[in-house]
Formats: sequence, C-alpha cells, structure tokens
Amino acid sequence: MSARRSHLSEPAPTPAPATTTTAAATAVLDRATVVTADGASWLASASTHPRSTLALWESRPHAPVVLPCGSAFDVVSVPAVFGRRMLDRLWDEGPGSGPVAAHRGRMLVFAAPGTAQRLPSLLAWEEWSPAVPAPLCHGTGDAVTVPPLTPPDETAPTERLGSRWLVAPDTRHPWLPGPEALLWASVRVARALAGGAVRISIFPPADQDARVYDVSRRR
Repeated sequence: MSARRSHLSEPAPTPAPATTTTAAATAVLDRATVVTADGASWLASASTHPRSTLALWESRPHAPVVLPCGSAFDVVSVPAVFGRRMLDRLWDEGPGSGPVAAHRGRMLVFAAPGTAQRLPSLLAWEEWSPAVPAPLCHGTGDAVTVPPLTPPDETAPTERLGSRWLVAPDTRHPWLPGPEALLWASVRVARALAGGAVRISIFPPADQDARVYDVSRRR
C-alpha cells in the first residue's frame, strides 16, 4: 500500500459507498496512509497555532508533530495487537472508529474529548477489566506525537515505519468514539481472548484455611 503525495489545498476525495459494514471497514483500512487537506485542518485545530502547524506540514509533510489533547480529541493508547483486535470489533460489530495511528508498538485511538477521564473509571467497574491491558489515556494537559501526513519513504514497507496512520483523518469533523464504545470493544476482545477458559470474578478468592460448613441439610 503506497502513499500518495497530497497538497493541503487539495479537496478531500469522496469515498465510494460500502454495501456492508465489513466492506466499509476494509475500504477505510485500505486507504490508511494519506491525510487529506480536511483531515490536516482538523488535526491542526488542536494546536494553539493552527496556521503555523499547517505551514509546517506544507513545507515538511513527512514531519511528525506534537499536538495537545483535550480540545479536538483525546487519545487512548493500547498495545498494538490488542488495539488491532479492538479496531476489528469496532468496525465489524460496533459503530466504527475515527482516526487511528500506530506509534512505537502501540495503537493510538483518537477518541472524543473527555474519554481519557471517563474510560479508566468505567474499566475499573467492569468485571472483565483484569483481562484488559491498562490503556494509556491522554486528555487535557497531555500531548501526543501525531504521525506525518505521508510516510517518510513511499517505498518502505509500512510495517517498518515507527509512526504511521492506520485510519487517516479525512474530514474536518470526524466522528470519534467515546468511552462507552471503547469499553464495549475492549471487553469483547478480552472475552474472546479468554475463550471461556478463564472465569473472572468480582469477588475476592476464598480463604483456603477457612472452615466450610454444609448448610444444605439444615432442618
């Protein structure tokens, strides 16, 4: 899958309609690496100086940029393998996703503002939370490294790129999953990985030295 050079003034391409949810997922995941002009504008809106960010990308489209979280988006970082399974769930059975990036062996899921604060609390109350890798949630006061608009080397395999887009921004107003959608996907992945072999309980383990009395034959 090769990247296409794109000028920031170029209008966003109109995606072909997908006939099924799976087809839509395949279409999105197959056009992963190029950020459109509208997508770049949305990313830049998170910066305190959007015009300066766009000017930097105009001159250096291969440069990654650090952007603050909490206004345009939050970011939920999970291990790459678990994150890919989450993404598959979101597209195959759930509401889909917004932009998603890969960075240093982790998957960065761009989420609705406020997700970073609420998701850990929701996970703490979920009985399957021990089977979910603890996500790194970046919200207000945090910043993340955003992949470049296009990969540094168009001939390099995408697997070798340390920072790249998996689902690139392509609109000025992307839909972003909230904490409930990410909790839903995380729990379903954890349950699928457990495969019924491991039963997780919200109750503490029984005391092995405690005396147990048979009360089933009480008069």
